[in-house]
Amino acid sequence: MSKTPMTPAEFEQALRAKGAYYHIHHPFHQAMYSGRSTREQIQGWVANRFYYQLNIPLKDAAIMANCPDRDTRRQWLQRILDHDGKEGNEGGIEAWLRLGEAVGLKREQILSQEMVLPGVRFAVDAYVNFARRASWQEAASSSLTELFAPQIHQSRLDSWPQHYPWIEAEGYAYFRSRLTQARRDVEHGLRITLEHYNTWESQQRMLEILQFKLDILWTMLDAMTMAYELERPPYHTVTNEPVWHRGIAL
Repeated sequence: MSKTPMTPAEFEQALRAKGAYYHIHHPFHQAMYSGRSTREQIQGWVANRFYYQLNIPLKDAAIMANCPDRDTRRQWLQRILDHDGKEGNEGGIEAWLRLGEAVGLKREQILSQEMVLPGVRFAVDAYVNFARRASWQEAASSSLTELFAPQIHQSRLDSWPQHYPWIEAEGYAYFRSRLTQARRDVEHGLRITLEHYNTWESQQRMLEILQFKLDILWTMLDAMTMAYELERPPYHTVTNEPVWHRGIAL
């Protein structure tokens, strides 16, 4: 016998409670906020996180490709434009490249993806593949980690200029833009989620999907912790060279 579904308010509360597992609580992030990160660690995070930024439009395009609802597609399209950019707005990917330059990386180095760790690549690819295979509602709802995103962007804006004066100020444009974009995206994604998941079973399924996305973000930082804090990058017992693959399709 099926359990009684949560009310929309209860379901939203359950979704928001997942913020306890958001990567703002990961030790790697906490070190960045408190000023304990080295220049190499900040650069490593920016270079690896770029791979995630680069794949956000691919994830959103997959959602649109599976979505038969015209109104939803028209609204979801803004997410792609936010990252890929358009005339008069260079977009989030370009803003992230400027962040990379602000922390001392060369644009060509970031674009080459030579610093992207395999653990990060596998985690991000798993997210994009999920968006391609899942129903559009499930894939759309997986984006609800944005419920917690404004806090993480504001934390960077509040702490980084104080702790890392060597970072050029123009590099913070991405974080500032996402304060408003993420809140707008949350309103849309939350509306889809609260309308679609109206049984106990489907609501539990959605909470698992949100946890999957939280796992993606946490796992990315685990890989960076190994490489940049514990100084144990892949193949560290064999060679000091970054010999891991660079994105060959498998």
